Amino acid sequence: MEVKRDIENLEDVKNLVDTFYGRVRQDELIGYIFDDVIQDRWPEHLEKMYSFWQTILLGEHTYSGRPFVPHMKLPVEKEHFDRWLKLFFGTVDELFKGKNAELAKWQGNRMAEMFQVKINYFRANQQEKPIL
Repeated sequence: MEVKRDIENLEDVKNLVDTFYGRVRQDELIGYIFDDVIQDRWPEHLEKMYSFWQTILLGEHTYSGRPFVPHMKLPVEKEHFDRWLKLFFGTVDELFKGKNAELAKWQGNRMAEMFQVKINYFRANQQEKPIL
């Protein structure tokens, strides 16, 4: 039996991201949402995710951007975030164990909660303003 180790370097981050998004793309509930938005730009999306998680988990500041903006108009509800988290937590737990693995799950949960609140706020305040 292989002993799990923590997420320690960029190769570990790439393994996590590639495995996770491979599962996302196969998922009947959320896969089509990602494919509809990303289309043929998966290599660029994965590179962005490597940088994001490298920054978060390894403290190597390679990501700059606003992660919420591309998500604010997605057709997603709580059930989609719940599935995302289930797949993400399952992938982390299957591949890794340690401080950074726990940080990845904490950060993933935090982002899911924040994105849900922001998406709901955006939807509630999206109505057109009257022209005077």
